[in-house]
Amino acid sequence: RATGARLALGNIHRRGALTPTVVLSLGLGLALLVTLALIDGNLRNTLTSRLPEEAPSFFFVDIQDAEKADFLKTLAAEAPDAIVETQPMLRGRIVALKGIPAADYPAPPEAQWVLRGDRGITYSATLPENSKVVDGEWWPDGYQGTPLVSFAEELGRELGLKVGDSVTVNVLGREIETKVANLRTVAWESLSINFVMIFSPNTFAGAPHAHLATLTYPDGGTTEEEVGLLRALAETHPTVTAVRVKDALDAVNDVVADIALAIRAAASVTLVASILVLAGALAASHRTRIYDAVVLKTLGATRGRLVGAYALEYAIIGAATAVFAILTGTLAAWYVLTDIMDVEFEMMPLTAAGAVVVALAVTVGLGLVGTWRALGEKPAAILRNQ
Repeated sequence: RATGARLALGNIHRRGALTPTVVLSLGLGLALLVTLALIDGNLRNTLTSRLPEEAPSFFFVDIQDAEKADFLKTLAAEAPDAIVETQPMLRGRIVALKGIPAADYPAPPEAQWVLRGDRGITYSATLPENSKVVDGEWWPDGYQGTPLVSFAEELGRELGLKVGDSVTVNVLGREIETKVANLRTVAWESLSINFVMIFSPNTFAGAPHAHLATLTYPDGGTTEEEVGLLRALAETHPTVTAVRVKDALDAVNDVVADIALAIRAAASVTLVASILVLAGALAASHRTRIYDAVVLKTLGATRGRLVGAYALEYAIIGAATAVFAILTGTLAAWYVLTDIMDVEFEMMPLTAAGAVVVALAVTVGLGLVGTWRALGEKPAAILRNQ
């Protein structure tokens, strides 16, 4: 029954209304920004909060078999409360899958990387703590039969592997044919020691190899503790390469930030173009706005009532635009993060609120700027020329 609200709603769906132009032009620009903001925010959240909580403090590479015992003693002396995990490591290259040479194997693009060059491989009598067998069975303790391999589930599915298929690897110049014993899940996001392929221990019996190790401080560790440990290892085991995980995460986070800034700058151009389209649509409808305002003022409408009606109209359009942008942008970001990047998605209310504020500010602001001039026109001159 409110005249202003009725006028606002009538203007939204009448013939020649700005609603489709505003929602599509401004909405698509905002949707792109929402998508990028959610992707950026989730990646930053993963890199700066989730990963540091789960990740070890150090990776140690190239620990020779002869120095492993002394190396572990040094770690125990310098960081007695830390959790240390070790894993044997060899380098190997997949040369055939299911009897088909790797060069000719029809692998999908997302899985071709595993067939290129050498891969880090290992052997283990037991299933890793952060893994779960989803197809097949783990080999029994003390197994001495045909060499077996456990394959990462996601990659194995992409390559079309199933339990019983053959996988031939070249290790130290020797080709070894193995059978897929099981497919297992791998928690790559934990940043612990993980491998695409884990072999049964009898596969590499007697083969020379090095070891990997991780060290995790229960409380995350302090900079002083980490520097002290690095200094001690540099003196006692200079050939072992130590990788401080925090430094690696900081470097990756800086790269992600630079990429996000560049993409946001490019997306801002899209938003500016959307605003220009909106401004052009408002300019095109300016003559109609003048006529409407003159007729309504002649019938007794005050400037305040007309401003209120137009402000409500643009606010409703802006809200619809924001809803469109949030829904579209959230869906796009969810798809990119979960299906392409394999990252956990989390909705961020502040990003959604930002889209609402921008949509309302642009539509109401530009709308009232154009309408204010229309409200200032004298009715007599306009009516005389109609």
